[in-house]
Amino acid sequence: MRVHTKEKPFSCEICSEAFSHKGHLVEHMRVHTKEKPFSCEICSKAFSQKSTIVKHMRVHTKEKPFRCEICSKTFYEKCTLVDHMRVHTKEKPFRCGICSKAFSLKGTLVKHMRVHTKEKSFICENCSKTFYEKGHLSRHMRVHTKEKPFRCEICGKTFYEKGHLARHMRVHTKEKEKYSSTAHKSTYKGEVIQM
Repeated sequence: MRVHTKEKPFSCEICSEAFSHKGHLVEHMRVHTKEKPFSCEICSKAFSQKSTIVKHMRVHTKEKPFRCEICSKTFYEKCTLVDHMRVHTKEKPFRCGICSKAFSLKGTLVKHMRVHTKEKSFICENCSKTFYEKGHLSRHMRVHTKEKPFRCEICGKTFYEKGHLARHMRVHTKEKEKYSSTAHKSTYKGEVIQM
């Protein structure tokens, strides 16, 4: 009946958040106590809620029970499928309150907001350079580690970033075009012969 009455008689003494079931309050209290009683038998990672460990186990079993009816892509969680559906619907429900730009994912809006706040919370431990996104910091770290994970399959040259490899590939594309326009032609006594 509390679903209909919206009654929430169980209240957290620490943050005053209220719940309709006592069990939900018990689970919520672990946010404050940091208690994680549910442990994965495979990787020993611990969780505060039973539902979270059930979702986590799919990482090990590779089970993806949520399937997109349009493109058949599968997902570990229902919420990820819901997010994915916006690829097809083009729905962008998350709007920036400053510039009105809209996004399909809440996380993308959060990242976007750093453009306005100038917040760069990802800091390089080697040179103290700061970044808006974790991915940008990860790419930057290759400068320090000298890791070049993107390799040209034609000449074997390696690059820090995928975009640098793409730019490099134009060298080979131009070589191919140059070769194909001249390599199959030869001259014999002033006469052009196709080879």
